[in-house]
Amino acid sequence: MATKDPSREAHFPAIEKKYGEKMSYWFKVMKEIADEKYPQQIAHLRENYGFSQAHANALVMYSRGSSTTKKYATAAEYYKTLDAKQVKTVKAIFKAIQTKFPELELVIAWNQPMLRDANKYVFGVSCSKNTVLLAPWSKAVLAKFEPKMSDLDVKIKTIGVPNDWKVDAKLLTDMVKMRMAEAK
Repeated sequence: MATKDPSREAHFPAIEKKYGEKMSYWFKVMKEIADEKYPQQIAHLRENYGFSQAHANALVMYSRGSSTTKKYATAAEYYKTLDAKQVKTVKAIFKAIQTKFPELELVIAWNQPMLRDANKYVFGVSCSKNTVLLAPWSKAVLAKFEPKMSDLDVKIKTIGVPNDWKVDAKLLTDMVKMRMAEAK
């Protein structure tokens, strides 16, 4: 699967076309508001020039010195940002799933580890300070398995589990099996 260009500059041709000015113009606009905070810079571009959130973010972040949206090239790099309990839990989650579905590829997408089947994402993980979030990429999967997750924090698109969660391999593989079937 071809990966999308994570560079901020990848947005520049679309910005020039959609908003009718060369990038040199937009860099001058950013110089004028360089002392503003991120939210104010985004709001300025959106309110005064009709920028979309994605285009405003690309220009603002590039102007602030961030040339790419990609933070991690590998899951190992991502794991370095987690505490030891989270690393153990996340690795156990992926091991449980990939033992049953070895064809799934562990990739980094949206700066999070995800399992992908060919070109379809079937499961992902994200971590905050106190929670590991599971993302089965399907509201239908969440709805079907929600009764089996009464002890977990089920949201609209994710399931929150404690950092030291005892991995329920059957639950995970059943969710992935359903997601893979619906993704075909």
